[in-house]
Amino acid sequence: LTPEMLPLAVQSAMAAIEKICPEAKNLLVIPENNTRNTFYLANLAQLKRIFHMAGLNVRIGSIDPEITVPTTVDLPGGGSVLLEPVVRSRRRLGLKDFDPCTILLNNDLSSGIPGILEDIHEQYVLPPLHAGWSVRRKSNHFHSYEEVSKRFGKLLGIDPWLINPMFNKCGEVDFDAAASAGLDCLRTNVDALLTKVRRKYKEYGINEKPFVVVKADNGTSGMGIMTVRDVKDLDDLSGKTRTRMATGKGGRQVHEVIIQEGVLTNERINEAVAEPVVYMVDRYVVGGFYRVHAERGIDENLNAPGASFVPLAFSESMRLPQPGEKPGASAPNRFYMYGVIGRLAMLAASYELEATDPDAETYD
Repeated sequence: LTPEMLPLAVQSAMAAIEKICPEAKNLLVIPENNTRNTFYLANLAQLKRIFHMAGLNVRIGSIDPEITVPTTVDLPGGGSVLLEPVVRSRRRLGLKDFDPCTILLNNDLSSGIPGILEDIHEQYVLPPLHAGWSVRRKSNHFHSYEEVSKRFGKLLGIDPWLINPMFNKCGEVDFDAAASAGLDCLRTNVDALLTKVRRKYKEYGINEKPFVVVKADNGTSGMGIMTVRDVKDLDDLSGKTRTRMATGKGGRQVHEVIIQEGVLTNERINEAVAEPVVYMVDRYVVGGFYRVHAERGIDENLNAPGASFVPLAFSESMRLPQPGEKPGASAPNRFYMYGVIGRLAMLAASYELEATDPDAETYD
């Protein structure tokens, strides 16, 4: 976040806290089990700063088995982050001398839900445990987003495809199999999606070669991703590519994949390919950044080693349309456009989590 966006983030955090737990005083942040990624640790420090400025006592409690005593990690830009081992009592989670009323999960739970986080009923756990990648699937999210974008498109009178790339799901993949049969499901779905994209390109007069991106249906961190431009490419996968695709974060085996329509990345930062990422707190867009990778092309995954991050400039995001001017005459407010998609995605995520809530019957 740029310094100019910090007050907005703080105000949004205050609004979210007031809605969820008005009497909240102590907040415990549970981070990823990764103390080597300095970009992530700097993000963690900023998150702590935001909630502290919102009026909370904030501590960071690690569930990493290697963190057994309070551990200070220095940040490259100055400052530090204190990681403390969590303590579980019978019904509550906290630190040795810290009893929070709210627990903020900043851990994607890719390796599963650890027992220390289960059966906590006296404290707010945000987001809920089933929002972690051990339960969540990208295809569920994009199904929800597809429904939201259809309704939004109908409201504005636009083709929802303009804001919603197409996708297919394949749940029967075996990248380790020596026989090609392990990829039959993938071939069928890749071919079908490429055909749909070609049809759309023809409809809109787009003179580009379509491509799709194959990803593990669960998990993150830019792992288990490959670009496919022709279904024949799948017949020539190298052993290295198969091995890379077969394993996700935390060593999980990948047998379910999502196949997404590829969208060319036309943004540039200092001539390097860049893609926007939007930050949200509750339902509020509070900022964002560009993920930049000088060694990747416009049809490649940028979430890879060598990527850098450039905050979205707030000063360039305040342009408003001028009444009376022709459409497109005003300078584009990119931040607002990104924010619209971000808010639609957040709405879709709420529907997704509602549909996958294992305790849904308890609330009926």
